[in-house]
Amino acid sequence: MYDVAINWSGGLHHARKDEASGFCYINDIVLAIVELLKYHARVLYIDIDIHHGDGVQEAFYLTDRVMTVSFHKYGGDFFPGTGDLDEIGVRGGKHYSVNVPLRDGIDDRSYQSIFKPVIQGVMDYYRPSAVVLQCGADSLRFDRLGCFNLTFKGHAECVRFVKSFNLPTLVLGGGGYTVRNVARCWTYETSVLLDTEISNELPFNDYIQYYAPDFQLHPDYSGIPFRYENLNTKQYLENLKIKILENLRLLQWAPSVQIQDIPPDIMNLDLGNEDKLDPDKRKPSKSSFESIDTL
Repeated sequence: MYDVAINWSGGLHHARKDEASGFCYINDIVLAIVELLKYHARVLYIDIDIHHGDGVQEAFYLTDRVMTVSFHKYGGDFFPGTGDLDEIGVRGGKHYSVNVPLRDGIDDRSYQSIFKPVIQGVMDYYRPSAVVLQCGADSLRFDRLGCFNLTFKGHAECVRFVKSFNLPTLVLGGGGYTVRNVARCWTYETSVLLDTEISNELPFNDYIQYYAPDFQLHPDYSGIPFRYENLNTKQYLENLKIKILENLRLLQWAPSVQIQDIPPDIMNLDLGNEDKLDPDKRKPSKSSFESIDTL
């Protein structure tokens, strides 16, 4: 049995070491991955938010200890403007950043046609021992800021597929700007992660009026036309897949890590005694962010 941890309030993937960005002040994802690297030689980060996971990619752009894989809308002036196919990492991290730039209107079938082969290729070539999955819900249909056509079940299929590899996994939230649909999505994905069937009828609660008129976990949207045409042609997605898998074949297969001293686990630090020390006599500590380039 493998471990799954869930933090739907996390997933703030735009924040950088020196600045806030895109509603994100502290990049909890980077901090969590730095902790995981104390126990795992290779960590895989997967991002299905509609926006590119630029802050996480930037933090680990120089290392092969973390592979970042982001599926996102790219083109025009769409925020944050990064995440093109040719952003693959540099120096020791070359080919360990994987970007899947998508166009408006992608639906469940098209999304899975690129998501599953890319993630399968990453698992085959990189062989991570832990996964961090950011499940931004702004890639859903009807999101106020998004332009994709994913359903709750299509979005959750990504979670189900990642879960099928039976690796220790940290699942995070992220974007999402139609609140009732964010709640539906993450509720359903929690049930997927727990292998638990839940009713389609929403229980009575203080916010039930937000889910009118159907009051269902999976509303019937079959009669409502898509807001965005799917511009992701079969040929475009096939070309993306081929190029990404070619890059993966250039990897050093399952890179190892040199033996080195492991910093203390943040959960085991005796912060109580630290606070009692004279601040002028405390030993300076190197921040986790400053140590990333040496990983």
